[in-house]
Amino acid sequence: MKSIKRCQRLISAFLAFFIIGMIVLVVKIQRESNFYMMHTDEHELGKVYDRTGDVLFDGSGDGEYPDNYFIDVGNLIGDDSGQMDNTLVAQNILKLNNYSFSTGIKSNGKAAIYTTIDHKANRAVYDAFAGNDGCAVAYNYKTGEILVCTSLPSLDVTKGYENIENFPPATLMSKNMYGTVPGSTQKVSTLIAAIEIMGQDKLFSKRFTCTGSYENKEGKNIDCHNSYGHGELDIQQAIEKSCNPFFAQLVEDPDMPLEKVKKVYDDLGYALNGDDERYIDIDGIKCERASTTLVDPNEFRTQWGCIGQGDTLVSPIQLMMWQSAIANETGKMTMPYLIDHYTDVSGKVKGTAKTEHSDRLFLPDTASTVKEMLLTNGANNYSYSIGGYTIGVKSGTAQVKEGAQENALLVGFVEDESLPIAFCVVLENKYGTYVTAENIVKVMLDSINENQ
Repeated sequence: MKSIKRCQRLISAFLAFFIIGMIVLVVKIQRESNFYMMHTDEHELGKVYDRTGDVLFDGSGDGEYPDNYFIDVGNLIGDDSGQMDNTLVAQNILKLNNYSFSTGIKSNGKAAIYTTIDHKANRAVYDAFAGNDGCAVAYNYKTGEILVCTSLPSLDVTKGYENIENFPPATLMSKNMYGTVPGSTQKVSTLIAAIEIMGQDKLFSKRFTCTGSYENKEGKNIDCHNSYGHGELDIQQAIEKSCNPFFAQLVEDPDMPLEKVKKVYDDLGYALNGDDERYIDIDGIKCERASTTLVDPNEFRTQWGCIGQGDTLVSPIQLMMWQSAIANETGKMTMPYLIDHYTDVSGKVKGTAKTEHSDRLFLPDTASTVKEMLLTNGANNYSYSIGGYTIGVKSGTAQVKEGAQENALLVGFVEDESLPIAFCVVLENKYGTYVTAENIVKVMLDSINENQ
């Protein structure tokens, strides 16, 4: 009798384990079926839309679009071909899945991603480059919505990759996400460090002389773009004239201890002196963080690093984000995003974006001071070329390819509650074209403004 009861208990336990196992298996299959279906040739993808409902990616391929219709967003939005992995589609492909475990593949499924991108403005900016290489990014520094993010050269993904070996370099990547030599736009970071360390009054009392070149304490020359020199300057004049010798002397100044400079740079997000690389995540897309070398305030490489050459690399996205911390006068960056929301196969809204901010990078008083200085620069030097807007701005010229090429950069923000835009533009090989970074910014702001 005892053996029979023991058998009954064993059988009951076995059945219970079997039923539990089947339930776990069914749940696992249901949860993971989407993943496995996306890695077959039978999967059906939804569309990606811009902020107005314009198609940026057609997963089904059923639509008809003009030639090169997607070229301004090709290396940002991407596709499911596997050729580009750091793109919106590649990093969010499960959100586009038009497959349901219970109903199977749906050709009329409603899975879709709704982005913050303004396709019309993005295309206007792309065209403004007039075939020149470079990139441009702009976002709402109040909300974090990325409106423009174009990179040249690019591609229309509907044309495929037959001649991929003949594509120009960087065609398959959005340069906005990767480090570039920032040139004198880097001086904004050094300006922030100087205010944080010595305070506004002491910094504004500093005067340094530029004769066209400065021999630093290591015996090496820091040259100015103005070979005749700027004479005696204060910090506002040095920012507006983008004077390299002034900033080299500032870095050497005893009131600017390098350890404190490194602390501010670290707070800003720089990887210093070979530290591990970190990334900014934008809806799954990896964006490289800034990096530089700071070892000795009297050393050529360190001074160049604080001026924007040397080992310094910063992504256009991060240059733009720092502008938000200045424009908002909080010292906190508004974190950017591309996906406003998405819908599942049944059309149910999922994952609605919300505005988020970074930790504090620098004091609000520092932000207000830098903001006023950049606005003064905008009023004094850019009111004609970027007319119609109250802008804070800093330019930069970056020497690349061992000095064989110079790129033009422009970073800044619009001081307007109805148009709170921060931006970064990089125009490569600036002496090889009639186009200017100012032209591109003007087109960008006009286009965004018109499409609001």
